Amino acid sequence: MSAEIICVGTELLLGDIVNTNAQYLAQQLARLGIPHYYQTVVGDNRERLKQAIALAGDRAELLIFTGGLGPTPDDLTTETIAEFFNVPLVERLEILQDITEKFAKRRRQMTENNRKQALLPQGAQVLPNPSGTAPGLIWQPREGITLLTFPGVPSEMKRMWQETAVPYLIERGWGQQIIHSRVLKFWGIGESALASKISEFFDRTNPTVAPYAQTGTVRLRVSAKAASEEIAAGLIDPVAQQLQEIAGPDYFGADEETLTSVVGELLRDRGETVGVAESCTGGGLGAMLVDVPGSSDYFLGGIIAYHNEVKASVLGVSREILLQQGAVSEPTAKQMALGVKKQLGTDWSLSITGIAGPGGGSEHKPVGLVYIGLAAPDDTVDIFEYRFGAERDRATIRYISACHALDRLRRKLIS
Repeated sequence: MSAEIICVGTELLLGDIVNTNAQYLAQQLARLGIPHYYQTVVGDNRERLKQAIALAGDRAELLIFTGGLGPTPDDLTTETIAEFFNVPLVERLEILQDITEKFAKRRRQMTENNRKQALLPQGAQVLPNPSGTAPGLIWQPREGITLLTFPGVPSEMKRMWQETAVPYLIERGWGQQIIHSRVLKFWGIGESALASKISEFFDRTNPTVAPYAQTGTVRLRVSAKAASEEIAAGLIDPVAQQLQEIAGPDYFGADEETLTSVVGELLRDRGETVGVAESCTGGGLGAMLVDVPGSSDYFLGGIIAYHNEVKASVLGVSREILLQQGAVSEPTAKQMALGVKKQLGTDWSLSITGIAGPGGGSEHKPVGLVYIGLAAPDDTVDIFEYRFGAERDRATIRYISACHALDRLRRKLIS
């Protein structure tokens, strides 16, 4: 048995609203162990919605709709479903009473078009909406197919899903197994390079291993199907351990962990501190560090030295070096790292200087050239040169520069 998600709304197709409902429902289906292989987004169009229903009904047993349950003429989901299955709409007095009471409590006048929300296909069960005026339905219009409809408002949909839909599905045998996943995260290795190292794991069935990349971070999703989360985690543990051992220091964390949070924990465990000196990232590295609650335990602060005069007067970068070798150079990155370390009195420091583009590059110093400095407690400094390429946009170059700086500190702390 499988499910299909059908999200209704022209605003979704236009990109005016991010489709978070599909993401939420997909995660919830996985937790219930209900496979789903397709998601459809369709505009507020009767005929196209019918086509989507026909297609979904041929390949899934559980059809979940969101959106199109409001009182306006373009809210077509309920009436289109009834038309498709050739069943009349019936006004449900209990729904009408519920809508009337909600308007009265809010001291608002109910308009005639709200009566539309009290119409359901004959034989359908009400899926109550405790928060809003648009109820959903639970309906089996024919043997082997079940329909659930929800409003497009995420908060309403989520409450209706948890309070009514989940108990209904479990009672009818849909949620007998769960799918539990763990996401392993890697930095400093490409998706194809990691995939070649662990290719033998892709043929496994329970748990399964699947790679995907996201702006520098490579992820492996390890998923297991079992009767409980505990049993599934037991299936995942040995596979995850093998993957971590193969990847070595390229592995940095799992699930909600980030480079920033991992670096923070390492510094906290050692009782050490860090400061940052930034040029092209303009405070982005510092912002990442303070995003983690409690980061004041180890992050003392940073200096944004965008102009050369600030690099010289605040961080102590040699004016001769700035003149002869430029702001984007190895010696500048080194002196920036030592300068902020001295100014803030930290154990460690990081510096970043580079050309984020889109202009400012040259033949010898192209857009995407970045130097990162890492100063250790003994004042030794490691310098790392990166060439991220002019094809990347400014925001991406700045972001991955900050991430690479964090990763360099992480690797030093675990070495």
